[in-house]
Amino acid sequence: MKVDLKKSLFILPNLFTLGSVLCGYYAILICSDQPTDDDLYRAALLIIFALFFDTIDGRVARLTRTQTAIGVQLDSLADVISFGVAPAILVYHWSLREMGTAGMLVGFVFVGSGAIRLARFNVTSTGDDGQPHTPGKYTQGLPIPAAAAILISIVVANTLTGKLPFSPIIISVLVVTLSVFMLSSMPFRSFKDLRLSWRTVLFISMALAVTVWIALRYHPSMALVWLLSAYVVIGIVESLFALMARARGAASKAGQGSL
Repeated sequence: MKVDLKKSLFILPNLFTLGSVLCGYYAILICSDQPTDDDLYRAALLIIFALFFDTIDGRVARLTRTQTAIGVQLDSLADVISFGVAPAILVYHWSLREMGTAGMLVGFVFVGSGAIRLARFNVTSTGDDGQPHTPGKYTQGLPIPAAAAILISIVVANTLTGKLPFSPIIISVLVVTLSVFMLSSMPFRSFKDLRLSWRTVLFISMALAVTVWIALRYHPSMALVWLLSAYVVIGIVESLFALMARARGAASKAGQGSL
C-alpha cells in the first residue's frame, strides 16, 4: 500500500491543533470537581501547553503549505475550548467563584466574547471559496489565545509567588476588559509576517532585556505576565497613534477643502 506523503502532510498541523484541544479538555476535567490550588496550577500549565500547540499548528501549516479551510475552522473551534471555556472555568474556581452568580456571568462574558471574536476572524480571514487568506501584519481585536494567556500567567505567578494583590473584583474587571479588547476593532500585531531588520532586532533585544531583569529581580513567572501585558499595551499605543494620524489627515483634508 503506497502512502501519499504530500496528502499526509495535511494531517500534521491538525494533529497539533487537536493536541491543543486535548490540553484544554484535560484542564477542564481537572477543574470540574472541587479543585485544589495544585489542581488549578496543573490546569494552568496544561493551557500553557495548549498555547504552544496553537502556536505551532499554524506555522507548520504555512511551512508545509497545507493551509486549508477545514484547518481554519478547526483551529477556531479548538481555541473556543482551550482558550475560552478552559481559562474561564479555571479563573472562576480560582477567584470569581467568591462572587457567586456574578462571577459565573463574568466568565461567560469572556467565553462569549472569544467565540464572537473567532467567528469574525473566520469570516475576515477566508475568501468566498472558504480558502484562508495570507496572514496580515495585524489582526482585528485581541486574539483569544493572548487574552487567555494573560489570565493564566497571573494564576501561575500568583501560585508560585503568592504576592499578587488580585481580588475577585480586580480579576472580574480584568476579564471584562480583555473581553472588550477581543470584541474591539483595535489592531494587534499577529507576528506572522515577522521579518528580521534592525528595528525588529532592537525591539526583541529590549523586550528580552526587560524580561530577564524582571525574572531575576522578581520571579520568572512574572516575566510572562510582563510580556503579555506589554503586547496589549503595544496594541493600545499603536491604535492611539493610528487614531491621531487619521485625525491629522482628516484635519488636513478639511483645511485644503476650505481653501
